Amino acid sequence: MGSRWKAAGRLVFGFEGVNSTWSVGDSQSPTDHFLFQALKITQYLLGNYPGYMRPHYHMQIPFFAEKGAITLNKNGFLYEIKRNWGFYLMAFPAMFIVFLVAYLPYPGLWIAFVDFHLIRGIWTSDFVGFDNFRFFFNSIHFTRTTFNTLWLNINTIFFLTTVSVTIALIINELRHKQLARLYQNAIFFPFFLSSIIVGHLLVYLLFAHDAGLANRLLAFFDIEPIRWHHTASPWVRIIVSTNVWRGAGYTAIVYLATIAGIDEEIYESASLDGAGRIQKIRYLTLPLMVPAIITMVLLSLGGVLFGDFGLIFAVIDNRPMLFPSLDIIETFVFRSVTQTVDFSTSAAVGLYQSVVGFIMVVGANWLSKRIDRSYGLF
Repeated sequence: MGSRWKAAGRLVFGFEGVNSTWSVGDSQSPTDHFLFQALKITQYLLGNYPGYMRPHYHMQIPFFAEKGAITLNKNGFLYEIKRNWGFYLMAFPAMFIVFLVAYLPYPGLWIAFVDFHLIRGIWTSDFVGFDNFRFFFNSIHFTRTTFNTLWLNINTIFFLTTVSVTIALIINELRHKQLARLYQNAIFFPFFLSSIIVGHLLVYLLFAHDAGLANRLLAFFDIEPIRWHHTASPWVRIIVSTNVWRGAGYTAIVYLATIAGIDEEIYESASLDGAGRIQKIRYLTLPLMVPAIITMVLLSLGGVLFGDFGLIFAVIDNRPMLFPSLDIIETFVFRSVTQTVDFSTSAAVGLYQSVVGFIMVVGANWLSKRIDRSYGLF
């Protein structure tokens, strides 16, 4: 056996040792050292990092051994790719688009820490640290926009979850399946409407001062019409109701899928014990829906500081009278860019939104796992 075969044998023996040490036997030649380092990297890519090595792990070296090839660790990433390559191939275009849209722009966050000038560019603009954040936090817009955004989103999450669960339970209890499908499609349809379209329907069709349906209905009952565009207080309820109307059908489908996954034998056993419909919903369906509800709420909390810009902007437009209740962070950022061309403060506000959303998701996930470990999203 040649020296290279002996070196290969020593390398394999080193990987198969009972202890978790890495050695090349008694050989110290440059070739053995290079091969040893290459095999360490290969072993790491296969999921067998030295610190987690076990006695039964082994590696055959294809360019030295007479038989065999690299044995993939069944817990490793390459084994997963080889086993489900078709699924990863189908997912690659979507993953690539997500990378381009969501991850590739990350270096642009540097704008939030510089005094950005279009001519000088991002990397040569003057570094100002957290001055852009301080400018926003010390302004009158910080308290108003943050409170309005949180208030609108928290109300939307609460009422949307309540209405969606109720709709899912009602549709699930319908015995006429064709009728249930008709109701489901009718409720799901508003989800496809653009926020801009919905906003203009609210402003020019429902709540116009002269010809709006709301004021016509008030006049029918001899009630004085309301100047909706000059009154800020009702618009929180209007926006929350509109968000619930648009999103309830979509969210109800998620909960219907959860209900469909519940084992029918559970309901049959409850029927044998004399449980009625209300009792089944209260003691079986709702408790089994809790993990799905918590998951949806956790996902919603990630965007708790992100408002529906299209809908809000279509409503408030250039109406300062509505700012006290409807001026959210996105509309403030839009005005900052269009009126003052302040890209740095806008980027700082966007980063602030993302960080708070991340903290909300992690904190809510931790709290839910404290209640029950199965309720956690991750």
